Amino acid sequence: MIGTIINAAAIVVGGTIGILFKKRLSEKTIEIAFQGLGLITLGIGVSLFIKSHSLVVVVLSILAGSISGVLLNLNQRIENAFAKLKKRFTAVGENFGDGLITAFLLFCMGALAILGPIEEGVGKGSQLLFTKATIDGFAAIALGSALGLGVLFSSIPLFIYQGSITVLAIYLGNFFDMAIIDDLSATGGVLLMGIGLNMLKVTKIEISNMLPSILFAIVFSYIYIHIM
Repeated sequence: MIGTIINAAAIVVGGTIGILFKKRLSEKTIEIAFQGLGLITLGIGVSLFIKSHSLVVVVLSILAGSISGVLLNLNQRIENAFAKLKKRFTAVGENFGDGLITAFLLFCMGALAILGPIEEGVGKGSQLLFTKATIDGFAAIALGSALGLGVLFSSIPLFIYQGSITVLAIYLGNFFDMAIIDDLSATGGVLLMGIGLNMLKVTKIEISNMLPSILFAIVFSYIYIHIM
């Protein structure tokens, strides 16, 4: 759980910096920092991908997950759900609602928010969550300077969301043998490569539509190892 705790703390610290120093932070400074983080994310994605146990499982998982996400219109459904939530928070304050929902959507609707807690829960360490904490911390600076206090409070639902995934992974740890974890990490690595490319503004991949790939990786890897 230490990775999620640090992740939540990074958002609070980053958001606070953004609020306090918003007049001193240039867009160029934040942009170059994100470009560096984009390169790091891309590199981590590649390193996870090359450690796959079965390339077939990874390919099938990405294809099945992407197709499922498009058929379910997952990206649009997520955006619509958070748009409704954002309206409900306008009573508290428009900027607060925008900050809370926008930040939570950015911090939690990605592969790292799922893969990181799972890896921590099954005992593979907190490296991915530490990386995510760094990315989210810099993002919180930018969001905090623009949207204010709501960004800091997004750390609360993030802690609940990622912490729940970690606890679930701990209890299901016996199911995740090393081969399944490697395939799961490799599939997540492909999504991380997409995130990195998006951060570098090379592509505009709808990663949200590909999130089912992580579930398919668990199922396909289990079938490949234990049945085929």
